[in-house]
Amino acid sequence: MPEYVDKDLRESRFERVDLRGAQFRDSDLTGAAFRGVRLGGVAMRGVEFVDVDIHGEVRNVTINGVDVAPLIDAELNRRHPDRVKMHPTDPAGFREAWDLLERLWDGTVARARRLDPALLHESVDGEWSFAQTLRHLVFATDAWIRRAILGDPSPWDPLDLPWDEMPEAPGVPWDRDVQPPLDTVLALRRDRMATVREVVDGLTEESLAGDTTPVEGPGWPPPISFPVRDVLLCVLNEEWQHRLYAERDLDALDR
Repeated sequence: MPEYVDKDLRESRFERVDLRGAQFRDSDLTGAAFRGVRLGGVAMRGVEFVDVDIHGEVRNVTINGVDVAPLIDAELNRRHPDRVKMHPTDPAGFREAWDLLERLWDGTVARARRLDPALLHESVDGEWSFAQTLRHLVFATDAWIRRAILGDPSPWDPLDLPWDEMPEAPGVPWDRDVQPPLDTVLALRRDRMATVREVVDGLTEESLAGDTTPVEGPGWPPPISFPVRDVLLCVLNEEWQHRLYAERDLDALDR
C-alpha cells in the first residue's frame, strides 16, 4: 500500500477515492472539508476535536465514552417537536406526516417567494440553491415513489437533480447548472407531491408491510426489492431535512 510520510498534501482534493482502512497519524486536518463521505467504523484517539461542524446521520457515535447519538436525537426533537412524526408505523401515521410536510413546505415556499427570484438560484456556503433543493426532491420522489413503488423504470423529468455524489446512472438527468423559473420548478414539485399524496392515501396495513417489486433497467434505485415502509421513511426524511436546509439558507439570503 502507498505510504505518505512527511509529505505536504495541503489543499489536496480527494474525490471518489477509496480510503478504507487508511491510517492517519500525527496528521493535521485543520480546515478539511468532508462531503458525502462514509465514516463507518472510524476510530479516533488523541484527537483535538475543536470548532467542528457536522451534519449527517449519527448513530453509535461514542465521544469520551458517551454515546452522543441519543442526546443529539433528543435535542433535535426538543427543537422541532413535530420531528417525531417523521417516524410513523402505520398508514394513518404516514398520512399525518405528509399532511404536516405539505403545510411546512407551503410556508417555506411562501417565504421564498418574498425574495428576489435571482436569489433562489444562489448557493449559500456551497450548498444547493433553493431551486436546486426543490429539483432534488423531485428526483427523490421520482426515484423512490414513481420508480421503486409505482414501478416506472424511467420516471425522470429533465429538471431532476440527483445528489452530487450519486454513481453515474445512464438515462438519469443531471444538469446542476440550469436555472429554470421558480414557477416551473414549483409546478413540477406540486405534481410530484400529489403523487406522494395518492400513495400515502392508498396505504393499507398490508401494503405498508410489503416489499417493492424490483424495477429493471438503468436508474436509481437499483433493481432490487425494498420494504415499502423503508422507502416511505426515506422520502419523509428527505422532505424534512431538506426543508430545514432550505430554511437555514433562506435565513442567510434574508440577511
